[in-house]
Amino acid sequence: MSDWKEMLFAEPLFAIAVTVLIYLGAEGLHARWKWLHPLLAASVGVMALLALLDVPYESYAVGGRWIEFWLGPATVALGVPLYKHAAYIRRQLPAILGGIAVGTMSAMASAGALVWGLGGTRELMLTMMPKSATAPISIEVVRQLGGQPELAAVLTVLTGLLGSMIGPKLLRMAGFGDPMSMGTAIGTSSHGIGTARVMRESELVGGISGFAMGVAGILTSIYAVPLYLFL
Repeated sequence: MSDWKEMLFAEPLFAIAVTVLIYLGAEGLHARWKWLHPLLAASVGVMALLALLDVPYESYAVGGRWIEFWLGPATVALGVPLYKHAAYIRRQLPAILGGIAVGTMSAMASAGALVWGLGGTRELMLTMMPKSATAPISIEVVRQLGGQPELAAVLTVLTGLLGSMIGPKLLRMAGFGDPMSMGTAIGTSSHGIGTARVMRESELVGGISGFAMGVAGILTSIYAVPLYLFL
């Protein structure tokens, strides 16, 4: 790699500019094809560009960490719709908590059963099971269980993308399109990516989904205790 390329790719501004521009392009594609999630299109676009220009991931990560920093405030911002609709959530709290508890357990059990049924290793099974929780929690749970945190990060993002792309439509087709069912299911199964998706359609659904995401993360950590002790 020539010196000027190495200097350019090592600049944090390079990764930030590339990521923002590609995401704006992905938003344009989403406006035309609604089924195409902008995060998925942007991720594929960034990876394709890095491969085309032969940019090492370490160079891209220099600027990527600046973008990653803003994930924290963005996640905290999900608390705003939760606060606005706290009264509604409080009235429906037993049903919402019941849905989250059953949904979290089902997500972990089905992922473990799938890997076990297909003859996967114990390590892969433990890596798959917390994938519906938000990434910081799922990665740390997998690390404590002895799985692969890097693979857990990928599986968690893919779970969120898949849930955000087909989850709302699937729930409506199944007759669960009301705000409480939609928010509880999406937040429990598709964490922040799914929550951001439903937030565009309804602030109430987004608030419930944000609440479900937080509780599901806590329950995932609790449900993982027996796995840590007995597997």
